[in-house]
Amino acid sequence: MAYERNETKAERLDRNFNEQLQELRITQAGVQILFAFLLTIPFQQRFTELTGLQRTIYLVTLMAASISVIVFTAPVALHRALFHEGLKDFIVRYTDRLIIVGLLSLGLGIIGGVVLVLDVLLSHTAAFWTGAALLALELALWVAVPLVKKQQPTDE
Repeated sequence: MAYERNETKAERLDRNFNEQLQELRITQAGVQILFAFLLTIPFQQRFTELTGLQRTIYLVTLMAASISVIVFTAPVALHRALFHEGLKDFIVRYTDRLIIVGLLSLGLGIIGGVVLVLDVLLSHTAAFWTGAALLALELALWVAVPLVKKQQPTDE
């Protein structure tokens, strides 16, 4: 049987926005830890020993984490700027898009961080194979499972 709610449009928008805020609270902690870690790396003595490829991985990862921080905090700024303007439907739709972009950049940041560390500790081969495995896991859990479930008929 399909799950249904008996709520007004305003109640649905309020619930959806609250659910989005809960999602953002969960992701922000991880993003902030990753970003803080990345900001400290250039101040380590061994940073000067990184190869050109490792520096490129670092820069891409740092930018991905930066984008995640900005995108995941944007709904707060948006809500604050449009508070009491009667635009909750816009805020909810826009926040949904921001969360998708934030998750994409967070996924890149996670993989980049692991690839960088493994490249320094082990080898290019181990780092890139592990990065590929993590990408496959992210795509499976974050994209494939939801898409497959969306395409399945609901039990009524």
